[in-house]
Amino acid sequence: MPPTRLHLAALFAVLAGSHAATPHALPAQERGAPALGELVAGLGVSARVLVIGAHPDDEDTRLIVWVGRGRHADVAYLSLTRGDGGQNLIGNELGEALGVIRTEELLAARRVDGGRQFFTRAYDFGFSKNAEETWRHWPHDSLLRDVVRVVREFRPHVIVSVFSGTAADGHGQHTVSGLLAREVYDAAADTVRFPVSRFGASWTPLKFYRSANFGRVPVTLEYNAGEYSPLLGRGYAEIAAESRSQHRSQAFGSLQRKGALPGRLSREATRVNAATDARAERSIFDGIDTSWARVRASLECADARAALDTLMVKLPELRARWDPYEPSALVAPLLEVRALAARAGCAPGDAECRSAPRGACRPLAPDAATSMTSLRLRLDHALVLALGIAAEAVAERERVALGDTLSATITVYDRGPLPVRVVPAATSPLDAGRRVAPDSATSWAATVRGGALTAPGWLSPPRTGDLFASMPTGAREAERVAFEIVVDSTVPGARTLAPADRRVRMFVAPTYRFADPVRGEINQPVAIVPALSVTLDRATDYARATIGIERQVNVQVRSAVNGSRDVRVSLRLPAGLAADSAARSMTLPAYGSVRNIVFTVHGRLPAGRHVIRAVAESNGERFTAGYVPVEYEHIRPQQLYRAAELAIQAVAVTLPPKLDVAYIQGVGDNSAPVLRQLGVPVTMLDPAALPSADLSRFTTVVVGPRAYESSEALRVHNAVLLDFVKRGGTLVVQYGQYEMQTGGLMPFPITLSRPADRVTDENSPVQTLDAGSRLLAWPNVIGAADYVGWVQDRSLYMPRTHDPSYAAPISTSDPGEPPNDGGILVAKYGQGTYIYTTLAFFRQLPAGVPGAARLFVNVLSAGTEAPPATTP
Repeated sequence: MPPTRLHLAALFAVLAGSHAATPHALPAQERGAPALGELVAGLGVSARVLVIGAHPDDEDTRLIVWVGRGRHADVAYLSLTRGDGGQNLIGNELGEALGVIRTEELLAARRVDGGRQFFTRAYDFGFSKNAEETWRHWPHDSLLRDVVRVVREFRPHVIVSVFSGTAADGHGQHTVSGLLAREVYDAAADTVRFPVSRFGASWTPLKFYRSANFGRVPVTLEYNAGEYSPLLGRGYAEIAAESRSQHRSQAFGSLQRKGALPGRLSREATRVNAATDARAERSIFDGIDTSWARVRASLECADARAALDTLMVKLPELRARWDPYEPSALVAPLLEVRALAARAGCAPGDAECRSAPRGACRPLAPDAATSMTSLRLRLDHALVLALGIAAEAVAERERVALGDTLSATITVYDRGPLPVRVVPAATSPLDAGRRVAPDSATSWAATVRGGALTAPGWLSPPRTGDLFASMPTGAREAERVAFEIVVDSTVPGARTLAPADRRVRMFVAPTYRFADPVRGEINQPVAIVPALSVTLDRATDYARATIGIERQVNVQVRSAVNGSRDVRVSLRLPAGLAADSAARSMTLPAYGSVRNIVFTVHGRLPAGRHVIRAVAESNGERFTAGYVPVEYEHIRPQQLYRAAELAIQAVAVTLPPKLDVAYIQGVGDNSAPVLRQLGVPVTMLDPAALPSADLSRFTTVVVGPRAYESSEALRVHNAVLLDFVKRGGTLVVQYGQYEMQTGGLMPFPITLSRPADRVTDENSPVQTLDAGSRLLAWPNVIGAADYVGWVQDRSLYMPRTHDPSYAAPISTSDPGEPPNDGGILVAKYGQGTYIYTTLAFFRQLPAGVPGAARLFVNVLSAGTEAPPATTP
């Protein structure tokens, strides 16, 4: 059999029953007899439920698991955003990079709980206090259109909003998701406002609920989310907790609680049982026929109705034959039911419509079409499990260059007791395939072609404002390998079936497989990358304006091509800078080779933003961008692409002569490198080493944002830091959350409200309360211009009250709100200075905001000796 050529392309939908490549294999409960039992038990259900929230960690996983795995309905979660505006407890990625991580965490959660995942184009711009503020970022009509598209694609019978759509939701984006959920329930059928040609066939959801778990709406329905599944050996709430624990970047690790746990919903609207008191309902499906009888009523073809009638009779028989120790007994009945499903779903031009004359059936109604598609996917998956078939597409490496090729081996294993034939999709239709006996396998060669870059599809083209240009489900992946399994005609019960009815289409994604000495087997999805990736080791730098600088610019060139390449690398420099050489030439060996070319750049820059660009030239091509791998154990690896550019923000900043800083890193904290670039000596400090550390050599110790929350060692050894202050040092603590109210963490108490005060408008005015404050006057005079150009937040988790020992040099607030002076609090403590700041320096400094850098230097310098004032 000749090698098969595979073309790699975008794959956006996560389909029920598909086996996407994951860092870890699924647990045993998700395969074999339990998985087959779940599928067979649910073949008689044809209902769909859509849950709608604002962020990746908003989804009600208990409801998703209870509806999907407990009641066998198709269930999906629509997250308006990808969580780009959140914070990151596992790394330093923020903004769109964090959105990539949180997207993958959502997809990992869905692999656990079995739901589908959808997004809109909304970019998470950060916390907002109300819907009005949110609508200023997200055009209402654009976002509603996105939600309508999802509803018309998934066609849910029931919509559940996580949020109430009121101010009680505590976050403007939450409120908007609640408003849009109800709006789409009312408007999804409107074909005048949302034409079929642009948004798909009209759809009318039947019921609308809101989550009542948080006390925002009255409870009308309570269900046992902790219901136990004897088949799985777990309660549905345990599975839900495992799903929720995939949101590691947001610290949502959850206990898998056993026993009864209530889930609460509030029915807000219904089109099917309005006469029934909502409090009398026993299920969200009350009033909805979830069986195939509902679909039958919409079929216009008598032959299709007859097939579906027979199918409904066969399903109870099929369930009764399920035997966990002999799953192959279901093969012939499953094939028969699948053949009936194909006939029930016939339509003009449908190749599977054999028993009805052409033109006898009109296209299926939307409900029937979606339900039949779901049934076929379930049946195919059940057949693969019943046969005991496994497949893998193992590539020789994890990356292939765009336009290049990669060898792979496709292997199909027959681990069941029945013989099959394997027919690769690229072979001739007349090819009978290869016979595979029980307990044996067959393999064939394939060539993987790099057709399109593997990248988060929503990031290209760039977003406009706070809307992405497109709304694919996940990152672009390699196209799955297609082939067919043909059940041997000698199998009892299958002899009477036509050859086409004995075929099951399978897919498998190409992966690179290897053994990690610690983690064991790892399967990495094959990624398509540029032939040459050109990156700089950072995207933003700082420099002191008009003062001579000398920087090393590290250009990394990574090859993904099969052969060696001669490469010439050069820099494009802004006026005021020169490099030690105009260009460097080198030879990159074959695939996987990496070279770092270090240029020394020197000169002076005026205040402002200046850009250094790197260019690699090879074989007549120019490469000006590259990728940065995003790799965490719990998600699939991704590639983030960026231009090979380094933006230098030249800041008019003065440093005190003796400033020396020790830095304890916080959560999502990239501030320490900024200080070094400005010329501040910085030593990173491990909280566990505090008892033995000699802090006397430092003028200032900085604690990063949320460090007390994330580091137990810091909490335990905090007294060492307070003693440092007592002896004359300066301690600068960046914002924490409610843990900062714990006695002993701060020298004098503060209180926070719930929800905590914050200033979400980055352009909110900042008022000077103490014009004589040293923090605002030395070594840099801070004025209104220093608060211009801030990003996302001004201040967050601000104290509502504070001990009078603290002085507050500034206040700020969002428009229409009372001023809050908790942005910077300064106190004398012993012989030293203690400063607590809730200003969002952790966002401003990496973003290259010059005024934030000047103010931060002043804060760090609070305890250093200022020069004597000169007398005129």
